[in-house]
Amino acid sequence: MKKFLIKNARLVNEGEVQERDLYIAEGRIVKIDKNLSQRDSDTTIIDAAGSFVLPGIIDDQVHFREPGLTHKGDIYSESRAAVAGGITSYIEQPNTKPAATTIEKLEEKYALAAEKSWANYGFNLGGANDNIDEIRKLDPTKVPGVKVFMGSSTGNMLVDDRKALELIFSESPVPVITHCEDEETIRTNLAKAMEEYGDDIPMEMHPDIRSREACLLSSSMAVELAKKHNTRLHVFHISTADECDLFEKDVPLEDKLITAEACVHHLWFSREDYKQKGSHIKWNPAVKEASDRDAILEAVIDGRIDVLATDHAPHTLEEKNNPYTSAPSGGPLVQHFLPAMMEFVRDEKLPIELLVEKACHNPAKIFNIKERGFLREGYWADITIVDPSRPWRVAKENILYKCGWSPFEGTTFRARVSHTFVNGALVYENGKVLETKAAQRLEFDR
Repeated sequence: MKKFLIKNARLVNEGEVQERDLYIAEGRIVKIDKNLSQRDSDTTIIDAAGSFVLPGIIDDQVHFREPGLTHKGDIYSESRAAVAGGITSYIEQPNTKPAATTIEKLEEKYALAAEKSWANYGFNLGGANDNIDEIRKLDPTKVPGVKVFMGSSTGNMLVDDRKALELIFSESPVPVITHCEDEETIRTNLAKAMEEYGDDIPMEMHPDIRSREACLLSSSMAVELAKKHNTRLHVFHISTADECDLFEKDVPLEDKLITAEACVHHLWFSREDYKQKGSHIKWNPAVKEASDRDAILEAVIDGRIDVLATDHAPHTLEEKNNPYTSAPSGGPLVQHFLPAMMEFVRDEKLPIELLVEKACHNPAKIFNIKERGFLREGYWADITIVDPSRPWRVAKENILYKCGWSPFEGTTFRARVSHTFVNGALVYENGKVLETKAAQRLEFDR
């Protein structure tokens, strides 16, 4: 493997920004110190002057659509877009075709990723109304978690049997991860809207149909079940101010059994954006009010929300441009997550140390990911270099998603990812994904 010396870097790690050099060999971070010199002639030197060096982003929620939905995206295309965005590890969700609700189907996805992925990979098993025996058999060192759809979304893996939920929450040997929206509330809201508009429901009604009440009811139930069964619970994509108050602030992450995640689209967009973006910002849970957007950022800052992620979920433009009732929810985000979050840093709304905590350190801690998520000697060299002062505009020609579009099209970001390392291999450099594949299956220290 090649050796690298990153010089003149501003390392962001464990609450500090420090001027340091970083030496990489045999896939690992060998040395972090000031004024490191080139050890031998075959070491490649990268001058990171003016840039930030971060641990590689760990995205705890993506949908890469393989198997069965590969016209939207696949492990190859979306993992390459991920490393272009500084994401070095991801955890993928089970709502593919077929759904990964058995260990056999889960291992088939792992085999695909071993062949095709450019970033490190983990796959959640899907919870179902009838697969508790599969959940019981999970090896906690090999699988990140069990994903439970407490509201239906793409793939419709709804778990709506209370007895099944009680069993999953009480017996899962790995963290339980939830998508929380109350199905009955959504169905009632949708029926009322269809009575008035038919299939052509205005897109800006999405947050009224997938409403705050639906989110709060379901999230409250998940928290209640977790407290009852002492479950390690992680709640995905918080979308309302109300839900933020379900979670503790000013409590060390290590002392929490219940944690929460926010996604970039719920921090960036609001109801006003439906007029311009339409179905391109249709997600489940829905983007809601500006006040919700601002409250979610406040909860990220004060510690109620522990993780920042994407919920990357590509669909084709043809699919997205359908009327409300047939336009699927979800959008591609992995390539643009970090540049978008760096806008919050540049605007002094989010310290870069906190961004690294929420997007690198905390996912590693919550899922007990082995030897990743930090810039530490001896850890795998998953590293992202970000230049905070190299503006670029998102356009069709620089989008790497298989679906070929982005909700950020036309946006100018002030920061860009210049280099991404996965397990010590340089896989992305200045606009180009390199033909160097070094991804590994994530391991979990449990």
